[in-house]
Amino acid sequence: MRQKTSISRRSFLQRAALTAGAVAAAPSALAQTSANERINVGAIGIGGRGRYILGAFLQYPDVRMVAVCDAIGERRARAQETVNNHYGNQDCAAYIDPRELLARPDIDAVMIATGDNNHSLISVLAARAGKDIFCEKPLSVTIGESRAVADTVRRFARVFQCGTQRRNVSNFVFARELAVSGKLGNIHTVYAEKAWKQSGVHFEVLEPEPEPPREVMDWDVWLGAALWRPFNMKYTTGFWRRHGDFSGGSITEWGSHTVDLCQWALGADHTTPVRYEVTNEDGDVRATYADGRQLVITTGLRFGSCPVRYEGDEGWVETGDSGEIEANPPSLLEGRHFSGGYPSDNHVREFLNCVKTRQQPRSTAEAAHHSISTCHCANIAVRLGRTVEYDPVKEEFPGDDAANRLRTRAYREPWVL
Repeated sequence: MRQKTSISRRSFLQRAALTAGAVAAAPSALAQTSANERINVGAIGIGGRGRYILGAFLQYPDVRMVAVCDAIGERRARAQETVNNHYGNQDCAAYIDPRELLARPDIDAVMIATGDNNHSLISVLAARAGKDIFCEKPLSVTIGESRAVADTVRRFARVFQCGTQRRNVSNFVFARELAVSGKLGNIHTVYAEKAWKQSGVHFEVLEPEPEPPREVMDWDVWLGAALWRPFNMKYTTGFWRRHGDFSGGSITEWGSHTVDLCQWALGADHTTPVRYEVTNEDGDVRATYADGRQLVITTGLRFGSCPVRYEGDEGWVETGDSGEIEANPPSLLEGRHFSGGYPSDNHVREFLNCVKTRQQPRSTAEAAHHSISTCHCANIAVRLGRTVEYDPVKEEFPGDDAANRLRTRAYREPWVL
């Protein structure tokens, strides 16, 4: 395996500054090339979801996957082998530290599919290094992190696509079209499913275990932005999905998709609700926008994982990953049928097209910031056990010190935004 050694943070930042300066000084070289030229891509984070997205990139002939990166050695080796077998050569480099991959000037774009904890950090570093970015959801663990991503992407004129791929899945697209067409009347309530019944996260610190060799598992890189704690392999399994240092639990796990779809259907990509009320002991949340429309984050909808429902004063529509869709009046469906599933192929293809044209895709950093901020506000209400009020312009909770402290988290050197 071609393994790369560490570079210093100063060296990385110097290279990133030079690359970013070149980006700011001249139009992207890709914007001046033909549509048939290849895009050099590096993949960062190649566990289960990352392997799938890696395959989505590899299928396109205008992509050249030149590097893979993961803190876990087995994943790194498997991904490198996959890429080399795909191209029939040994050209794919493998990295432990994402900063080393980002320092390569020949890489045009990166796919980021690490754990939720590091999505924002690596996206910001990638934008500073002049890379276009396809980043899996959820975009952040706190409101402040995704704001930093959106601001940095804009500052360095990067193309960014959040992995909320249902914006490019046909049944969800059709349901959204019904909502914005006026055929449901004025939309007054939208419903977003969360991943499991109970909301909330925990902050358990596990018993220390012997730390493996760096080639097997780089614990510092895996932790990334999170506060230091002794190694325990359990963190790296599904345990992290309910841990507040690494994730937002049930609400961000599916809400990063379903809340995002609801925001999209409401034309609210630029804002968030202003009031968040916890409605029951399961941590369901009713959020109210400035214009009175309501978003309900709950469980119990139908049609597979990540279902959504849009209700207007003249009708409603509900759909999910099963591809099933139901509407009232039924005539709205016009005999339409959808196959189901939630493939990322169209979403990746849209990103690649935008890398070449410099247009913006459907799931921009700004839109993803507002949808995940809505999830974070809901989580803050659950964590505090009370209603919270939010100012989506200032992005703060007016006069609420306890809630405002939860908008950000402490980072540790050298993993800082």
